[in-house]
Amino acid sequence: MNNQKDKPILEVTAINSFYGKAQILFDMTLEINPGEVVVLLGRNGAGKTTTFKSIMGIVMPKDGKIRFKNQEIQALPPFKTCGMGLGYVPEDRRIFSRLTILENLEVGRQPARQGRSPWTAERLFDLFPNLAERRHQDGGNLSGGEQQMLTIARTLMGNPELIILDEPSEGLAPVIIDQLSATIRKLKEEDVSILLAEQNLRFAKRICDRAYLIYQGSIRHESPIDTLSDDEYEKYCSI
Repeated sequence: MNNQKDKPILEVTAINSFYGKAQILFDMTLEINPGEVVVLLGRNGAGKTTTFKSIMGIVMPKDGKIRFKNQEIQALPPFKTCGMGLGYVPEDRRIFSRLTILENLEVGRQPARQGRSPWTAERLFDLFPNLAERRHQDGGNLSGGEQQMLTIARTLMGNPELIILDEPSEGLAPVIIDQLSATIRKLKEEDVSILLAEQNLRFAKRICDRAYLIYQGSIRHESPIDTLSDDEYEKYCSI
C-alpha cells in the first residue's frame, strides 16, 4: 500500500490563470513533497504571486488541476483551502494593526491537525522571541521585520501542513533575514512543508531544497537548489 508520505503534498498541473482577459500563468506546473522547502524564483511580474493566489483559491484557474493532500482544490474558495491545512503569508503581511500580538494570533487559531502537535501562542513565542517580549503591544507598533514574523506566527496558529510565503525577505534587514532563515529551518524540523517566492537567491540557497524558475508565467527550469547555477538564475530572474 502506498504511503501518503511518498506522494507530493501539493501538485499543480498545467493551470492557466487570468486577470480579466490578460493571461498571467501558462500551463504552470510544480509539486511540493512532504517536509520540503521549495522556492519559486523569478523577477517582479513573472507570475509568482498569481501562482500562490491560484493555489489558495483567490484567483480561480481557467483550467488545469491543483491537488492538496491528494484532493482537488482548484475550484475551492480560500476559507476551504485554509481549513484543509494550507497557510498563506501574503507579501503585504496584512496584520491587524490595532490588535495586540496575542490578539492577532487568536484571529488565526484553527483546530489541531490529526497526528500533529497544535501551535499555541507559547510555542510560537519560543519560535519568535522578539514577539514574546512585546505580546501585549499593538501590531501597528512593530517594525517591518516583526510584522513579518507576526504574520507567519498568525498563519501557524491555523496549524497548516503547508505554508506559502510570498517574498518573505523583501525589505528586511540582514539580521532579520538571518532570524527568518532560522525560523524556516525550525519549521522544516516540525515537518511543515514550505513553498516560498523569492528574488533573493542567496537567501533561498540557505534554506531551500529545490528551486523552480518562473519566467513570463511558466516554469523554465527546475532543479535541486544546490545545483542551480548562477547563469541559469541570471537567464530568467535577473532584473
